Amino acid sequence: MTDHAVSVVRPGALTTVQDSGRPGHAHLGVPRSGALDAPAAALANRLVGNATSAAVLETTLDGCALRPRRALTVAVTGAPCSVTVDSRPVAWGAPVRVPAGALLDVGRARAGLRSYLALAGGVEVEPVLGSRSADLLSGLGPARLTEGTVLPLGTPATRPPVLGPVPHPAPPRELVLPVTPGPREDWFTDGALRTLTRARYTVSAASNRIGLRTEGPPLERAVTGELPSEGLVLGAVQVPPDGRPVVFLADHPTTGGYPVVAVVRTPALAAAAQAVPGTPVRFVRTGH
Repeated sequence: MTDHAVSVVRPGALTTVQDSGRPGHAHLGVPRSGALDAPAAALANRLVGNATSAAVLETTLDGCALRPRRALTVAVTGAPCSVTVDSRPVAWGAPVRVPAGALLDVGRARAGLRSYLALAGGVEVEPVLGSRSADLLSGLGPARLTEGTVLPLGTPATRPPVLGPVPHPAPPRELVLPVTPGPREDWFTDGALRTLTRARYTVSAASNRIGLRTEGPPLERAVTGELPSEGLVLGAVQVPPDGRPVVFLADHPTTGGYPVVAVVRTPALAAAAQAVPGTPVRFVRTGH
């Protein structure tokens, strides 16, 4: 293997390779996948001179540590956290030069959940259906990182990026999700629909890359029969038998048998990726 690679020293709780995903394969039962906080991943790539769709590392909660085989430029965005090189603090949200053999450590998130580590040249694992993203539901793409994993990198840009200020939204203290009515809105009572948009929910600790689960008042069904499995889209708000809404994220299934009461607009889902358990959630109806 080329020396343009990094070795994983500490994989963290869950670190995966993610790019802009593999849309357009739902008819094959393949989810979109990709970085949950897509704007943060794109920003990290811009900071190191990569195309915004290059593959990055998505960490969850407690970061990761890597050792590059040769010097390279990196940047960390998303959830704010400490970043060190051989135990010396370096910048978060800015390009950082890491010498060959040094230990790059992305620390625990101080707010939010997911940090994004871009490496100059991008992570060049073998693509599957046009994407290098790890899909944890379908098992497509590279496995989650483990200690000793070696990741090949692409060719860095020849010129460093020239960037002005790079503002980035802080993780939400309240998650506001604009929704349009779903295809099975009529399977719920009028009272349930008022509850969805007026009651206060919170993010459940059972949330993951597949879906953001909520805790709060259950939604009452007007139709109690079984529903044949039907297609699901990114942001679908499905209501399982316990009545608590689940917002489907990047690794969501492509079909399901529970009614979809609403759909969250895609731009709002980046904030959902950073909402820690206990964060208040408010669904706001925005019309058809």
